[in-house]
Amino acid sequence: MRLPPSDFPAENPRTQTRPFHTLTVSGQAKNDLRQTFKRRKKLMPKIELITEINSKIDICFDLARSIDLHKISTEKTNEEAIEGKVSGLIGLNEYVTWQATHFGIKQKLTSKITVYERPYYFVDEQLKGIFKSIRHEHKFEQFEERVIMTDIFEFYSPFGLLGKLLDKLILTNYLQKLLIDRNNVIKEFAETDKWKLVLNGK
Repeated sequence: MRLPPSDFPAENPRTQTRPFHTLTVSGQAKNDLRQTFKRRKKLMPKIELITEINSKIDICFDLARSIDLHKISTEKTNEEAIEGKVSGLIGLNEYVTWQATHFGIKQKLTSKITVYERPYYFVDEQLKGIFKSIRHEHKFEQFEERVIMTDIFEFYSPFGLLGKLLDKLILTNYLQKLLIDRNNVIKEFAETDKWKLVLNGK
């Protein structure tokens, strides 16, 4: 099964506009735009995690997109789904707005499923929130009785140079810890009968 390339820029529905005139872009300008995009991608912090789970691939995939399991895995930050898909399994083109407390500050973040190929791959991306951008790829592969779940999490902070410093010193480690905690809960539920508590009837 061929997975979509992770470096392909996903379409952002907020930036869609209706053109009112034809714009001619020179070859040099196109090359400059490509270089700018590559530089920005290089600056975006990337967190990559691999989790081995003794379960079936469809169970792991559905647990990863379960709103209810996400609530369980983020109890420490009091995350609540307050708008959009607020329970059950989120799917293609659906969105959810989360409200949570990070660093003592209550925040909201809206994300949307932009790519979806069950049970192998899906992507969620930030629509609204404190970050300039967030893109989270979820990949699943079955090897006999084991599932390899891979997370590729990229984010881009605001605040210019200060944001880059925060990324390096604080945010990357903080977000990685949240992802590891979440993946441990997915693993715990997938390897026991607990998955039935959130997936039965979904």
